[in-house]
Amino acid sequence: MTRSLTLYTNPMSRGRIVRWMLEEIGTAYDVVLLDYTGAMKEPDYLAINPMGKVPALRHGDAVVTEVAAICAYLADAFPDAGLAPPLPDRAAYYRWLFFAAGPLEAAVTNTALGAEFPPERAATLGYGTLSTTLDTLEAAIGDRDYIAGDRFSAADVYVGSHLGWGMMFGTIEARPTFQRYQSALQDRPAFHRAASLDDAAMPPRPAG
Repeated sequence: MTRSLTLYTNPMSRGRIVRWMLEEIGTAYDVVLLDYTGAMKEPDYLAINPMGKVPALRHGDAVVTEVAAICAYLADAFPDAGLAPPLPDRAAYYRWLFFAAGPLEAAVTNTALGAEFPPERAATLGYGTLSTTLDTLEAAIGDRDYIAGDRFSAADVYVGSHLGWGMMFGTIEARPTFQRYQSALQDRPAFHRAASLDDAAMPPRPAG
């Protein structure tokens, strides 16, 4: 029996990344929309994710949280979608998937929040500086279409989403390399389907 898939999300959250991943897989899934101040903090959802945050994914009896983990899990759980390289070729795939989850997100978040650290403490941060982090990612992408190998993967979903949001909100420099890479990813039909579904689920704007 096929195990059911349920995405717990909010359209104004990182759940949009998981929705894109699910649309790339092309299998049926259910969606539970949660608001930040209500259902997300209620006991029923806290039993799924005690952090009281979205997204979370339930696959049968299994529950996965943390977006990078969800992307990696889905790529493995649905191998026919081809969203993970063969195991012997996964070094770059794992490297850049978790580079975005670790150094990139930490560097961008700290900088956006105005956190300042003396240069002599940079080695303790794990990412050093935001400029070093972005330079490293830019060199990895170069003129490539995909971050890990010669085909699209879950790492592109995750890295491309971080770059898209960061450039949209001005927390990541809109470097030509990033713009070219991310723009091509947004041309994918699954990205458009996911974005349309999440946009349609957005709460209505107050009148006036």
